[in-house]
Amino acid sequence: MSSLVIVVDTQADFILPDGALPVPDATAIVEPLGAWLAGRTAADTAAIVFTFDTHFADTYPSSAEAALFPIHCVKGTPGWRNLFDPQAIDPAIPCRTLEKGVFDMWAEPELTLHDPHGVVSPAPRDPFFEELRAGGVDRAIVVGVAADYCVRWAIDGLVARGFSVAVPAGLTRGIDRPIGRVLEEDFCGKAVLLCGPDR
Repeated sequence: MSSLVIVVDTQADFILPDGALPVPDATAIVEPLGAWLAGRTAADTAAIVFTFDTHFADTYPSSAEAALFPIHCVKGTPGWRNLFDPQAIDPAIPCRTLEKGVFDMWAEPELTLHDPHGVVSPAPRDPFFEELRAGGVDRAIVVGVAADYCVRWAIDGLVARGFSVAVPAGLTRGIDRPIGRVLEEDFCGKAVLLCGPDR
């Protein structure tokens, strides 16, 4: 079964202990997630999308997020970098990056997906996912941080677009709620499954 993979905000500010907004125990996912991504092939993966939480020092203080969290993931800073290099993905797997300024990767209109290999021209976000569904890809796997914020919203948007979703328990971490609790409280009765990393 070929799946879409969404790797949510695996950036230094969220993962590393000295980051601006470290997610509790997030360092524990780095090694297994790296191995899991390295093991993905074109036979089991229709596409991989890496999301980048992206803020700017001059506009963040007036954002809604600033009321909840200190400034983080400022574009171009060491904390903004992804700990997993999208260019290291098997080139046979379509890979894209998506920069977003809010928790919900679906909320901002007209966001653009970029090819880290520079082969495919930048393209609008929504048609990319629509084409996957039209091509018969109906399953997504979501990993990354934080389970109760950006991961949660990624799942919500995928379900709304007709994907069933699997979340490997060991490949995500939350700030206040672990992924199991998020799925129980927010996605009960929906096509969302907590699973092992081999699913």
